[in-house]
This record gives sequence, structure tokens and C-alpha cells, in this order.
Amino acid sequence: MRGWGRAGLLAVVVVGLAAGLGVPRNAAAEPAVLYRGNGSEPETLDIHRSTGMPEFDVEVDLFEGLVHYGPAGEPVPGVAERWTISPDGLTYRFTLRPDARWSNGDPVTAGDFVFALRRAVTPATASRYAFILFPIANAEAIAAGKLADPGQLGVAAPDDRTVVLTLKAPTPYFLGLLTHHMAFPLHRATLERHGDRWTRPGNLVGNGAYKLAQWVPQSELTLVKNEHYWDAASVKVERVVHVATEDVGAELRRYRAGEIDITNQAPIDQIEWVARNLKGEWRPTPYLGTYYYGFNLMAPPFKDAPKLRQALALAVDREILVARITRAGEKPAYSWVPPGIGNGFVQQRPTWAALPQAERNKLARQLYAEAGFSAERPARFELLYNTSENHKRIAIAIAAMWKQTLGAEVTLRNEEWKVYLASRAAKSFQMLRLAWIGDYNDANTFLELLKSDIGDQNAEGYANPRFDALMKSAETTIDLPARARLMEEAERTMNDDMPIIPIYHYVSKRLVKPWVTGWVDNIVDIHPSRYLGLAPH
Repeated sequence: MRGWGRAGLLAVVVVGLAAGLGVPRNAAAEPAVLYRGNGSEPETLDIHRSTGMPEFDVEVDLFEGLVHYGPAGEPVPGVAERWTISPDGLTYRFTLRPDARWSNGDPVTAGDFVFALRRAVTPATASRYAFILFPIANAEAIAAGKLADPGQLGVAAPDDRTVVLTLKAPTPYFLGLLTHHMAFPLHRATLERHGDRWTRPGNLVGNGAYKLAQWVPQSELTLVKNEHYWDAASVKVERVVHVATEDVGAELRRYRAGEIDITNQAPIDQIEWVARNLKGEWRPTPYLGTYYYGFNLMAPPFKDAPKLRQALALAVDREILVARITRAGEKPAYSWVPPGIGNGFVQQRPTWAALPQAERNKLARQLYAEAGFSAERPARFELLYNTSENHKRIAIAIAAMWKQTLGAEVTLRNEEWKVYLASRAAKSFQMLRLAWIGDYNDANTFLELLKSDIGDQNAEGYANPRFDALMKSAETTIDLPARARLMEEAERTMNDDMPIIPIYHYVSKRLVKPWVTGWVDNIVDIHPSRYLGLAPH
């Protein structure tokens, strides 16, 4: 996912020593406070400008869409208590819950969804995620500036409790798509009153199970239960603290000290110890995502250099990487789309994936030489990754593989999350560490990122007319098997071009304290706090 925006300077709010200074909290004195490792600090909580999981894991507590996530990560009714779909699959009619309320007590109305969806695709919003709404009629044309009036978007509110969405073509994954933050509603009066400051504590009005109470930059965000939430009676945890935890080693230490109840991940150099000593708390789970490196195809040395790109992809020994470096059960990735994805799609791997690594290395050296590189003239480039010990270890290992097999000379550069995102957006990189977590269980959530017209999410600048044409045809193909075949051909086309190097398919690497109740491992690794509880401990 939710791969990347910042809304302005955040208010610094002083919070208690227990969280701010790492002093172990008194669990008996705080029986209803849940501490969650969040990875990086959120870039922004503006739902139309955020793009990553550090943002979404907080937003899923603060907002709720027509369809939301259930405890197992499945789409369930959210603000909409029911819906109907027309026989042609083009019209979705949602009926809102009569007791849906904003955190200030105002009713959530159909107009709030109309306002939010129009804002989402308006070019002035500058959303990097507008494409998620392109199945809606006219969304793509409005986002591209071809239609100036956002009122032509296929969304209507016949009355305060009815939202009607009209699609440009039948979209089998559309209900899953509506769980995305781009489809959340917005409280219009709050945006008009506060402008870009609307996401600050004290200003933000959401409609989720929690509301934002405090935000300490580079430390934590504190959420408190929203008493106006339509299902507030079932929300067990009164306060949730999302802790910024870029240092995964420090996160594990805080977890072992009882300061964090749920980690964002675990340090890869301690996976074996964790699996052996924290068996009941270690939760490695298959995850709908791919860890990969992207080439900047707009500049040297990777522009117009398919043989160099193929050589580097071949020389990565993924089996050794997952067995000796990541060690949490990840699967080597030779394709962009993870295996087992829905709607009949079959993962497409390049032919060389079936070769032993020694033969891949031999072919890599051949292509490297054909690309004009040698021991006397090695390829030199920089790999950018966001600050994390896990990313660093992987980068060091892969750079060593490239050096040993090809003689390539790689410089590593790490940047803190927000700086990294700015470099990514400005294409200020030669090679970039990336990851993508599926927004819904369909191959489109991965493949569409490589369309030439998708915007900033296509970080590589990949543009192949054949790939684009295949994806365009798939968008309007109703027959699911035929649609899957089109996307499979698109993935094969991408494999030939190698704009990215898939490295491994994810497993989530969470540690969860035994006193956390309601936790359900799931393929999307989304766990809204409203379903969790804390047993006495």
C-alpha cells in the first residue's frame, strides 16, 4: 500500500513519562491503554495525501468508509449498513446507518462522501492515490484535468442516507477498494474552518472508533475512544497509543520491557531468538505484499539499459536472502504479483526463475558484459532506502551479491521516512527500496502501479505502450478469466522489461502480547483497534 504527503507543522503536545521517556508503564493503573508499534511516524493524516502503512494504520482507527475492515481484514459493512448492486455491475446504492456520527456529534451524511470523493480526485488536492478511485465514472478524467467539474464524478446523494456510486465498467474488487482511505468521508466544515491544519489534534473530526488527542512528532500519537461512534458500546480499549518505531531493535526492547503491546515488526537479526523464546507471541503470517527495488528509468545508468537491469535481477540470490537474512518465512519473489491472489490470476515468472542460481549468475554476467560493463568498467550506482536496520541488512547483502557476481559497485544511502518520500517523489535516486501491500485481493492493485499514466506511484517512470494497452483492456473486460489472461500477459511484458526487481513476498512480523484479545492474523495485516481488547495482566 499503500506506498507515500505531509500536511504542515504538527503541534507538539507534552505527554506522560511512561510513553515519552520509555519508563515501563503501570499496566494495572492503565488497564485500557493499548500501545502499538507504528513503524515510521505518519507523514500526514490527510486521507487524500497519505500513501503509506504508517499513516493508514492510524487512519483506520480515526475514520470509517462505506465498507470497512473486519477483525480478519475482510470487507464488512462500515458506515453503510447495507447496499445493492445493479445487474450490470455499474451502480452501487449504499444506505447509511441512521446512528453514524462524527466525533463532534454531527451526523455522517451522504453529502460527506460526495464531498470527500470529489476532493480526492480534484487535481488541486494533488493526491498521489487518486487512481484508486478510477473505477468510478469520470474519476480518471477529472484527476487528469480533462473534466474541470468534479460534480461530474459518478457519485450522488439522493438523500442524506443514500450514496449512489456509478462505475465506468464492472469492477469485481470494488467493495474491497472502498475500504481504502481514499474512499473515507470528510467533515466539510472542519476542512473549511482549519484548511491545511485540519489534521492537528483538537481540529481533526473523524467518524471512526477513535479520535486524535495528541501527536508528539517522532514519538507517538494518542487516540481516545470516540463516544459518538455508532458501535462505541463494543469498543473495549479506551485509549490507543501508536508509537513511532523506526528502530526495530529499540522496538523489541520496549516490547520485552512491557512498554509496547504490539510491535510493527521484528529485527531480522533476532528472528531466530524471537521465534525460539517468544513462541506464543511471535505471529509471522503470509502477507499480500512484495518487497522490491525500483530502477529510475528516466536517468543513467538504468535508462535504456534493459540488459543491465536483467543482469542485476538475475544476480540476486533470493533463496539465500530469505533463508539467511530475513528468516521469517518470506517467499522468494520472481514476479511482481504475489502468488495465490484472487479472481483467477496466475502469477507470471520469468523463464530464468526455474534455473539454479549458478546458471542465473552465468546469464547475469553475460548480460552485464553485453550491456557494456566489465571488471575494468564496472556499473556504479546508488541504492536509496528509508532508515531501518532491516532494510540496511538486506541492502548490504544484495550489494555484496552484485559485487561478487558482476563486479558492480553500489553506494548505499539511507534517509528518514519523510525525506525519503520527498526524494522518491522528485526521482532523486538511481535505485530505490520499495514495498507494496495490496489494497484489495486482485492483481490490479499491483500491476496498475506500473501504468505510465498512474502518476507518482509509478516511481520508476516505467512506460510501455503494450503494457498500458493490456491493462486498459483488462479494466473494461467483464469476463473474469479473460480479464485475468490480459493481466497475466501484462506481467509477462513487464518481466521482459524489468523496471523493478522483486525480491521477496512478505510475511508480517508482529509480536503480540498474550493479554491482547481479539487479534486475528490475516493476509492484509490490518487490525483496527476497535476489535482489540486487553485482558487483566
